[in-house]
Amino acid sequence: MATVLLVEDQRTQRELMAATLSQDGLKVITAADGREALQKLQETRPDVVVLDVVMPNMNGYEFLREIRKQPDLAKLPVVVCSVKGEQFDKHWAERLGSNAYVVKPFEPQVLVGTVRSLLRGVSR
Repeated sequence: MATVLLVEDQRTQRELMAATLSQDGLKVITAADGREALQKLQETRPDVVVLDVVMPNMNGYEFLREIRKQPDLAKLPVVVCSVKGEQFDKHWAERLGSNAYVVKPFEPQVLVGTVRSLLRGVSR
């Protein structure tokens, strides 16, 4: 079973997204911000990260910058999932190392399909 680290500061949104991914047969670990997500990465190695941008303590861009500096996490697939839907936001996320970008609000199948697509590209 593939594992997803879901990083989202809004509790309701986090719970809905986790339920959507779990219903598709994925194991979901959650974090409320980038700092907590970095701690979770010390405990487990997910197969993919779903990451919000606007969060307290450490935003999604800072989190991306941090994990891309670490050799063991540099190739970890990351889906940025944010209300920030301008082309500039997508470009910036890509420059920092995201593999995909989903704009909120989204249809559940879009998130699941994006995650599944990245998982197919991961060799175990």
